[in-house]
This record gives sequence, structure tokens and C-alpha cells, in this order.
Amino acid sequence: MFVIANRERYAYGVLFLFFVDIVFFGIQGSGKGTQVKKLAAELGFVIFEAGGELRKMAASGSELGNTVKEYIDNGKLVPHEIIMRVVRESTLAHPKQHKIIFDGVPRDLHQMWDFDAIMKELGREFMGIHLLLDVDTGLQRVLGRAVKEGRADDANEEIIKRRMQTFFDKTMPVIDEYKKQEKITEIDGAQSEEEVYHALKKKVLGV
Repeated sequence: MFVIANRERYAYGVLFLFFVDIVFFGIQGSGKGTQVKKLAAELGFVIFEAGGELRKMAASGSELGNTVKEYIDNGKLVPHEIIMRVVRESTLAHPKQHKIIFDGVPRDLHQMWDFDAIMKELGREFMGIHLLLDVDTGLQRVLGRAVKEGRADDANEEIIKRRMQTFFDKTMPVIDEYKKQEKITEIDGAQSEEEVYHALKKKVLGV
């Protein structure tokens, strides 16, 4: 879903003048969700989280929301075209000076093509951040989190591996394409949470 952080903490205007939107990538266990929240809280980004935004749209009562709700209520996957309509309408709801972090979209090349078209239409520039992490480290992090937080959905090793494989099969081609366009910045996700955030903030601020 969209979350608006404390922009008043950056009243000197650097956010509005220099930042671009960000698309975040990373396998399970890379710490992507944590880093997105920290970056938004400190630098004032808006967060677009695909699953949350679909649920929010479903509860809106709009024509598009009712369509999304019907798919969710029936346990069906929301079609590509509907997802991209949600991306467009949700992005359009925020002025360009409100910079956005996109988490969970684009997931594959089909989404990427439409996402790029939407961003071009709305006049929004963006960069990509890929938190690099090997599968074994990611797996151990997720399993450890499952034990610590009692998350049964993250306790099955085979399910985690399938999700990671989906990332490599579907999302890595998106990252590779953005690399060709020189839009991707890679950060070592195996570092500590603080080290990753320090490196991330340096890249975003350009210092």
C-alpha cells in the first residue's frame, strides 16, 4: 500500500529537487521490506506495496476496486491488466514531487513494459535498487525469522525455494533489462542491516 513518511524532516527541499522514484528488487531474506520502510521514514518517500495497494483498492468502493475485490474474494489471481490499472491510478493520485518506492512491481517483463509506459506517460523518472543475496543466506534468514516470529508461511524450506526460483525466472530478466538501460544500482545485501542502509542511502543521495 501507499505510506507517506515524515516529509517535514526534510524541509530543506532536497527530496523534491533531486530524488527520483525507486523500484526495489531482492529475493526473500534480502531485507528489502525493512530497508524500504527505513528509507521512506527518513527521506520522505511514499511506499507502493503491490499486495497492500490491491487490498486498499478493493476496499475503496470504486469501479476498479469492486473488480479487484471480486477476484480477491474468489481467491483468484488479479489479472495483469487490472494490476497495471491499479499501479497507474495509485501513482497518478500523487503529485510528481512525492517520490515513490515501488515494492513488488514490476515482477516480470510483461509488467515491466506496461510499468515503463505508465512512468513515461506520467513523466516520472526512476532508478532500480537490487539487494544482492545468495540463496543459502536468504533461506537461513527467512527460516530464522519464521522461528523467531512464529510465521508458519516462512517455515517451509521448499516453498521458500520455489518463491526464490520464481524471482530468478520472472524478475531477474527485468533487472537485466534495467541494467542494460543503466538504471540498476546493486547493493550487497549480505551486510548487516545498518551497513546495507548506509550504502543504500549514499546511493539514493548521490554522495
